[in-house]
Amino acid sequence: MSEHFDAAETRDPEQREIALLADLRDLLAWAAPATPALARQLAGIDIASLTDRAALAAIPVLRKSELLGMQRVAPPFAGLATTAPGGLKRLLMSPGPIFDPEGYAADWWGCARALAAAGFQKGDILLNTFSYHFTPGAHIMESGAHALGCAVIPAGPGQTEMQIEAIAALKPNGYAGTPDFLKIILEKAEEAGKPALSLRKALVSGAAFPPSLQQWVAGRGIDAYQAYATADLGIVAYETAAREGLVVNEGIIVEIVRPGTGEPLPEGEVGEVVVTRLNRDYPLLRFGTGDLSRILPGRSPCGRTNQRLAGWLGRADQRTKVKGMFVDPAQIAEIAREHAGLGRLRLVVTREAEQDAMLLRAESESFAPELAEALGAALRRVTGLKGAVELHPMGSLPNDGRVIADERPVG
Repeated sequence: MSEHFDAAETRDPEQREIALLADLRDLLAWAAPATPALARQLAGIDIASLTDRAALAAIPVLRKSELLGMQRVAPPFAGLATTAPGGLKRLLMSPGPIFDPEGYAADWWGCARALAAAGFQKGDILLNTFSYHFTPGAHIMESGAHALGCAVIPAGPGQTEMQIEAIAALKPNGYAGTPDFLKIILEKAEEAGKPALSLRKALVSGAAFPPSLQQWVAGRGIDAYQAYATADLGIVAYETAAREGLVVNEGIIVEIVRPGTGEPLPEGEVGEVVVTRLNRDYPLLRFGTGDLSRILPGRSPCGRTNQRLAGWLGRADQRTKVKGMFVDPAQIAEIAREHAGLGRLRLVVTREAEQDAMLLRAESESFAPELAEALGAALRRVTGLKGAVELHPMGSLPNDGRVIADERPVG
């Protein structure tokens, strides 16, 4: 097996930059006339002038938080897709709802490089536990696996008993999914007397993978790597054998900007991750993810020459990913509207037993158990996730404007 996916990963950084910006100019000249939202974003910008990062920084940032409203005005893809819905491979939907396209090109989401860096190769069998229901996660991983020549077990999340039976019979050597669910599967398999000994490699995403859980997984003989991906962009960056940050994927341009602005920050400064994706079906230009990270100095010891991200360092806004699903302040506001008489609400996200956990704190005149149960049910219905509920006296929660408090340790 080659140490790298292809020669593009080790090319001279200056050559990569020149090629990326040339490809960007060509793509925008072709796509802007067919995409009204992209044309508006480029208003007053001479595409031919986009020869360096400084020129790129003059273009306004399009933030993920804006997509929901834009798609409601111009469904389904807000005038950002160049391919008509009927010409796409899949029409997907993420919580919000935000609609995401997938085209027919091989490895459309750019996942093959991440899987290859994690040690996957032709002939491997991948247990894919990301959801196949509406959302892109499973398809991101599956497309990359197929590009490498791997077989895929489309397991999806949950149904641990069936997962254990599938592992015992089909003996996958690879796993894709959240790190939390990997731990659950391994524990349940051991309890059932059918340890998942065939699993030896993993590509995890969608949730925190703290050092304690990394050590736990490694102690079970599994070599697990992280990938940073979004439903809109596919794989943005991925971990390599160097274990020093996440290498930025080929075919995209990553900037770190001051949160709330489009102003690029110096290398090493923490800011919002802004991505330009050179994709002919869905060319996203200066797309603000809302995630925080920083660029690591120097090159990766693995030999790949692209930029490296320090990993996920929090959110630039209060929209927070829990167990692979985004939870938005608007969802908490919806719960408040459904229950008149409540004061402030705050959703606290923590880690318990190596899993994400949610606690909804609500100010209320009433401390009736029925109210707490109703709020818990509403939280699960609105977010799709379980969480505990605490009732607090009126006026007791901080008056700081925070609706979601992410208290998980970083790193």
